[in-house]
Amino acid sequence: MLEIKNVRKSFGTLPVLKGVDLRVNQGEVVAIIGPSGSGKTTLLRCINYLETADDGTMVFDDESFQMQKVSKREVSGLRKKTAFVFQNYNLFRNKTALQNVTEGLIIARKMRKERAISIGKQALNKVGLSDRYDYYPSQLSGGQQQRVAIARAIATNPEIILFDEPTSALDPELTGEVLSVMQELAREGMTMLVVTHEMNFAKTVSDQVIFMEDGRVVESGNSKEFFEHPKEERSKAFLQTIHNAVSFAG
Repeated sequence: MLEIKNVRKSFGTLPVLKGVDLRVNQGEVVAIIGPSGSGKTTLLRCINYLETADDGTMVFDDESFQMQKVSKREVSGLRKKTAFVFQNYNLFRNKTALQNVTEGLIIARKMRKERAISIGKQALNKVGLSDRYDYYPSQLSGGQQQRVAIARAIATNPEIILFDEPTSALDPELTGEVLSVMQELAREGMTMLVVTHEMNFAKTVSDQVIFMEDGRVVESGNSKEFFEHPKEERSKAFLQTIHNAVSFAG
């Protein structure tokens, strides 16, 4: 469904992505993990053209793209098939939860308002916010705001949702409510590419794990295998650090 090869990206003289490859099959959940500064978010942003890669190819829905040379029309077409969930929600502060979900349908997709409202309500119901249609972001918890953002994503009926550390701004209790929504989407077969620091989610919900460091993929493969039998020494050291941190916190 989605395959990228040799993606490279620098900011000035700083190389951030150094030839990254990955593949996501339809219906899969793929988790991208790794230490901060490894290029995970930049990779996700390049896939959705929030950043333009310096080099690399992408195949999506059997269409091939040179990632550094796409046209505005191609970007628009790709974005109609994808959705992006940001770390910090990116909601309109002056619009209600329902308006945040319907705005893109009405303005960008030229959908009739009545139809957009029906779809928006269905999406909010799906993430457990049927009683929050008319609430503004300031009246919602962080977890509820992120669930509005997920509702906005699924309302567009995307072929894949890209999640950029969707729980990083949340405390543990609110993290759980967002992850449960994502887990339900996974059960329903939604294709997802998720940058995350939530190792339990990566281990138990994702089908594949991609471990990145310093702009490169260090190791990738089946999630269960990765967590139980990592092959690379750097992967083993990373998982041991996570284990020690969890043990200390407990």
